Amino acid sequence: MVFSSVIFVFFFLPACLLLYFAVPGIRAKNAVLLLFSLVFYAWGEPVYIVLMLLSVLMNYTFGRYMERIPGWKKGILAAAVFLNLAVLGFFKYFGFAAEIFASLTGLPVKVHGLPLPIGISFYTFQALSYVIDVYRGKEEAQKSLPDFALYISMFPQLIAGPIVRYQTVAGQLGSRTVNGEGLGRGMARFVFGLAKKVLLANLLGKVFEATGFQLQPVSVLSAWIGLAAYSLQIYFDFSAYSDMAIGLGKMLGFDFQENFNAPYGSASVTEFWRRWHISLGTWFREYVYIPLGGNQVSTARHVFNIMTVWALTGLWHGAAWNFVLWGVYYGVLLLLEKYVVFRIMKVPRFIGHAVTVLLVFLGWGLFLCSSLTEVGCAFANLFGASAQALFDAPAFGLLRQYGALLAASAVLACPFALTLRKKLTEQHPVLLALAAAVLFFLCTAFLATDNYNPFLYFRF
Repeated sequence: MVFSSVIFVFFFLPACLLLYFAVPGIRAKNAVLLLFSLVFYAWGEPVYIVLMLLSVLMNYTFGRYMERIPGWKKGILAAAVFLNLAVLGFFKYFGFAAEIFASLTGLPVKVHGLPLPIGISFYTFQALSYVIDVYRGKEEAQKSLPDFALYISMFPQLIAGPIVRYQTVAGQLGSRTVNGEGLGRGMARFVFGLAKKVLLANLLGKVFEATGFQLQPVSVLSAWIGLAAYSLQIYFDFSAYSDMAIGLGKMLGFDFQENFNAPYGSASVTEFWRRWHISLGTWFREYVYIPLGGNQVSTARHVFNIMTVWALTGLWHGAAWNFVLWGVYYGVLLLLEKYVVFRIMKVPRFIGHAVTVLLVFLGWGLFLCSSLTEVGCAFANLFGASAQALFDAPAFGLLRQYGALLAASAVLACPFALTLRKKLTEQHPVLLALAAAVLFFLCTAFLATDNYNPFLYFRF
């Protein structure tokens, strides 16, 4: 298990910042940050830190040899992609592949699942972005092994993103501005993310768990309350981690890519995926979709490219059929929008927004289930096929207890909340500091009494 929120906020982070600002020069600061990053990961993964360090050494070596032996670049790239994906595939997908093999052959295959190394999907994709960019000549190979290790292991975004591409931070590893202004703005951004997690996502998770609509027959109203709670929870949970990572990076002088842009304000599924998990979408576009030909191909090939990218996107999130279905679901929706909806009709934005939110919520219904059996149970409840009532006393009880939380969360998921935070940051620093102080006090009160709740994306 990674650090609990209390240990991280009140012990680990202050110790890191004190030493980081005490030492002179970027090289010394990098050494401090690398040390704390390794401690951070080793705390939760004392065995798998060896795996991460091997990934660091392997990909550093690939990058250096691409420049030293340019005639072997293609072969080195092929080896790098194969080995990175082989390691990721072994730990994340071996059990899933064995289950498929057993179901196809009827052979009794017993697989003892290995614990999934935390953050392996994120740091593997970061390593791949590095070797591919070096191969393409977009970046020079990193000469400093410690700096490359810092890029892969940097604790602010190590275990749940955003996926930081090497070209984003290559220059910052050797030269960046570390000052009080960045520290203050970063702390405020970190606190806003912490508040999303502690004051919203964790409570919404309790609402979702109270319904259990993917596990047992419940009323239609209970099922939709549960789905709405989960849809809001996963947004606040994941965007909270991204906010905290970006804030931590800013404290340390790094500028990480924004990962969310008020996605629930979208008026189409296409727009939603330009505003949700931006770093993952960018990665797949740059390293899979465009190399496949993008949209500069025939219609049939474009359909293939879209479905391939989205099947892989689903698999990236997890080794289970529900994730594959989730990816295919979005591939189909995006193709329908491009080739049908956008071509034959002009949909008013408010209608497009309502339909998009409904479709995205239903998508989360696929995403949250751990098996196809749960998928069937969840959708039977949502659409009244489970022989339960449309409304019942437990559902009205949930609305009485959590209705205000659901309403407030829905409002705070709107674009205006993002606009307000940006306005406070740029124009009203005093109000920003005051708001951050109040939120931090509230978070501290909740952390003192609440149980440890890991971020949802830790398991990906």
